[in-house]
Amino acid sequence: MDTTGAEWLSARQEDGSPGDVQIAFVDGYIAMRDGRFPDGPVLVFTQAEWDAFVLGAQDGEFDLD
Repeated sequence: MDTTGAEWLSARQEDGSPGDVQIAFVDGYIAMRDGRFPDGPVLVFTQAEWDAFVLGAQDGEFDLD
């Protein structure tokens, strides 16, 4: 997937600086990358995969505790 022209979005941290995780909406997919390394790998999700990821995060599925 070509993300060259993608508009990358990130949440703001409490101090107002950009967050490390960035997402972009490209051709019906959701792309995600580490904003500290914008030339690094990009994860690509379908809408259904993204929905499952977000629900899992909300349910604590990825908590490290």
